[in-house]
This record gives sequence, structure tokens and C-alpha cells, in this order.
Amino acid sequence: MEPITLSKQIDFVFRKLKDELCQVNSGTVFVHIRNNEIGKFGVKHLPFEGVDGEVLLGSPNGLTELQFQTFRQMAIASLSRKRSWTHGEIFYDFTVKKGIISVSILFESNYNMSSYARTI
Repeated sequence: MEPITLSKQIDFVFRKLKDELCQVNSGTVFVHIRNNEIGKFGVKHLPFEGVDGEVLLGSPNGLTELQFQTFRQMAIASLSRKRSWTHGEIFYDFTVKKGIISVSILFESNYNMSSYARTI
């Protein structure tokens, strides 16, 4: 069985999260990577806000189809910046303001010292 490329895995993640992303207009998509394979992924967002002692529903509008596709394409394109690390996390922070989606991407590489102990 051939390994699935990380870009195809990211595409899969976004397709699985589409329903959730289309109900929110800001948050963070996260993926945990081990041996260049995504293990855990999800969305962090605040569906409710509290104002003056009252809990209010968040915006009823989530990402539009165009915003979702733009976000997904940006996430896949960002992988060109990933270099030699095979373990870590990627965080895609997003928000929609005035109908435009903005995305900030954070890569976190993880290394295990026990893997290098014999080379020191």
C-alpha cells in the first residue's frame, strides 16, 4: 500500500470538516502529524458569546462555499513551506471579516531527543 501524501490528507481533513466549518466564521483547524501521517484533527471555535450576563449564539453565518474552497486551497498550498520534519502540528487560524477570509498558518515541528541520543 502506497503512503498517502500529506496534501491529500489535508484535503481529506477539510472535506470531513466542511459541515462544521460552514457553520462558523472564525476558529482554528488543527492537525497532529506523526511520521507524515495525520492522526488527530479538528476545529476549535467559540460557538457562543456572552455579553452582559447573557449567552448569545454566534453568527448564524459560517463559511460560504467560495470561502471554504479558498481556505482548503490555502491549507494545501501552505505545505510547500513544510520542510524536513515528520512529527508536529499545523494550526490554521481563520476569520471572516467583511466577507473576506483571512488565514494565519502556524507550523510546529516536534523532535524526540531519544531518537538522537546515540548521535551525541
